[in-house]
Amino acid sequence: MANNTLTVAGVECLALRVSFTGDLGWELHCAEADQAKLYEALLTSAAAFDAGPVGSRALLSLRLEKGYGSWGRDYSLEWWPQESGLAGLIDTRKDFLNKKAYLAVADLPPRETLQLFELDTEDCDASGGEPIFLEDGTPIGQVTSGGYGFSVGKSLALGYIRTGSVSPGSTVRIAVLGRPHVARVLTEPPFDAQGARLRDRPATPVAAE
Repeated sequence: MANNTLTVAGVECLALRVSFTGDLGWELHCAEADQAKLYEALLTSAAAFDAGPVGSRALLSLRLEKGYGSWGRDYSLEWWPQESGLAGLIDTRKDFLNKKAYLAVADLPPRETLQLFELDTEDCDASGGEPIFLEDGTPIGQVTSGGYGFSVGKSLALGYIRTGSVSPGSTVRIAVLGRPHVARVLTEPPFDAQGARLRDRPATPVAAE
């Protein structure tokens, strides 16, 4: 086994400590020929904990609770890093592809900013594309993705709004299925805002037998 890999059920894997759920998670990367063997081993081990595969709708719910954006919906080439909240991840001391293009816009003020909203709804959720208004009806933005956060019991949405149009904690209106609903601009995600769950767990995954 190489120093940067581990063996899971006899399969050599590269384990990456990443998560799209807001909780501690791992990605296991292995040779294509070993994928079926690894998958079956993980399913067998998970059964002991009454666990199993999850789908994209579950991931959508979990990432919204943590305020994680998704490429192609909340992140795209249309928005600058400072508009998507990603500028802090860019180290301009290093060289990278298209660095010159980024530096050309890096100091420009954001036109819009990505925000997380909690909606007052009982029987519907935003899904993307819904308009966002001030309380007087002035349009200020659009939802990029939304859904129900099952573990926090809240209807949530991510969307871009015109910079400076509202302050954190303010209320806006989001039209869902043609009806305006009150929505609050959240100052932090409703699930583990400080990231404690990601830090307080063991840093080594348990290998399947």
